[in-house]
Amino acid sequence: MKFLFIGNSHTYYNDMPHLFQRICEENGMDAEVTMLAHGGKGLDFHRAEPEVRFNILYGNYDYIILQHLAHPFDDEDMMFESAAEIDRYIQNTRSKKVLYMTWAQKNNPSGQARMTKAYKELSKKLSGSVVAPVGIAWWRFLEGNPPVDLFDSDGRHASPIGSQLVAYTLFSTMFGRRADAKGSLNQSLSQTAFETVCEFQKNN
Repeated sequence: MKFLFIGNSHTYYNDMPHLFQRICEENGMDAEVTMLAHGGKGLDFHRAEPEVRFNILYGNYDYIILQHLAHPFDDEDMMFESAAEIDRYIQNTRSKKVLYMTWAQKNNPSGQARMTKAYKELSKKLSGSVVAPVGIAWWRFLEGNPPVDLFDSDGRHASPIGSQLVAYTLFSTMFGRRADAKGSLNQSLSQTAFETVCEFQKNN
């Protein structure tokens, strides 16, 4: 299977697409990942990039994962307009759309509500898209595992453990099951991801 990740540093940090690929392979799936990610850029940047259009139309991807600017998170109208423009290309392909919901900053957990609402609204606007509720899984895991820090030292990006949670949440969103994982920490991450995806899809 082929996957195209379009985003920014919250996609490329800790080479998250490679972590996702490894999880797929550990679960018996062949996976090939391509990443188009630029630090500090949102979907408004990507909609104008020729490489984005070319990859979508000619890459023959099974899944395309879209991630918008997270910190700061603002201007939802721009997010919606940019995603809709990118979606015009995707509609000409067989690719499935996954909206990668990010997380609020460490010092602003209440900001998650706005981000969650925006990704829910975007999913309604983009026919056939699904939301990977990473931000919800993020705070759920932190609440249940306070000694584990999903944040990098800057309080915005993911630590390696945080990126692992991202990858597990994407996996459960796409394939509707919990990823098999090695080690107690990874098993806990995978379980949290799966439970969050199930609850999110049931309620939305």
